[in-house]
Amino acid sequence: MSSIAVNAISQNLVQKYPELVECQSSIEECFEVLKRSFESGGKLLLAGNGGSASDCEHVVGELMKGFMRQRALPAEMKKKIKEVAGGDDYIADHLQGALPAISLVSQTSLMTAFANDIAADMIFAQQVFGYGKANDVFIGFSTSGHSKNIIHAAQVARALDMVTIGFTGRDGGALKTICDITISVPFDATPDIQERHLPVYHALCMMLEEVFFL
Repeated sequence: MSSIAVNAISQNLVQKYPELVECQSSIEECFEVLKRSFESGGKLLLAGNGGSASDCEHVVGELMKGFMRQRALPAEMKKKIKEVAGGDDYIADHLQGALPAISLVSQTSLMTAFANDIAADMIFAQQVFGYGKANDVFIGFSTSGHSKNIIHAAQVARALDMVTIGFTGRDGGALKTICDITISVPFDATPDIQERHLPVYHALCMMLEEVFFL
């Protein structure tokens, strides 16, 4: 049933946004990569600048809690938490299933210290180096595909045997030559690109939720 729902989400995306049909195979490939990573205990790291930084936070908000589903905990986990909580159901009743995702843009103290002491364009690369491991996934948002801090982070991710995914515009830029998968929406202006990134990652989050939280 989940595979049918996943396909329906993919088809609905291109029906609502016909211009994204040329990205459909890349989106579905991205879903498969994320699915395999989460199944094997991996996590997702995300980075972007400006409005794309907000997109990173947005994705984490959809993966780390219920999005279209409530994601009730498995009965055995609820039982364990209840025992630890002295028989109180409150904690177990208010937790939801999560897919581990970290937005690298939100760590203000680390980011400002590294920018001041080392190099501003290496902040995300440092975070990827500290958090990343094989089978994890890195998603870098860059509407131009030329953001140096995103490119450096993707290069470090590749060195760590992580899967790298780029969200870009029509050209794809240098990021397209580095990433394993690139979702290059067919627009050139930053607002137009970002407006199409949102439905793409919403669809991906819905597809993942269908698989992991039936």
